[in-house]
Amino acid sequence: MVCCIQSKEGTQTIYTHLEVTDMTSDMFDFCCSMTDEQDARARELIERAAAKWPLRILHVLADAGAPLRFSRLMERVEGISQKVLTQTLRTLERDGLIIRTLYPQVPPRVEYELTPLGRDLLMQVAALWRWIVERLGDFDARKAVKLTVTGV
Repeated sequence: MVCCIQSKEGTQTIYTHLEVTDMTSDMFDFCCSMTDEQDARARELIERAAAKWPLRILHVLADAGAPLRFSRLMERVEGISQKVLTQTLRTLERDGLIIRTLYPQVPPRVEYELTPLGRDLLMQVAALWRWIVERLGDFDARKAVKLTVTGV
């Protein structure tokens, strides 16, 4: 997006050029065949996966390329608390995105690793992640325009 702001005697003119991707009418046809329950479940899973920590944890596990113990995950996921890491790992396990393996020894050893479903999700999200990163400048420019227009 290209933006230009010109101020003239207290008035502001904003010119924008938007890059628009044509959306075909059949792009979301798969939604028509879903029941209300399926739609609600799909939206719930999207919200959970897109929360603050799940994708970061999946990314760390993918980068490791091998099972990781809780303490190693804690070290690699900067800024997460022990409680939130525990809760997020439980949710990811319940959704089938990671496997938790408990080794019966003293003290108990627990390891976490991606499932094929978790790896597949991460691969699908990578395209969106890359798209966002490549357009951070556009988002920043839009934010700067909004701040300039509102005077904030």
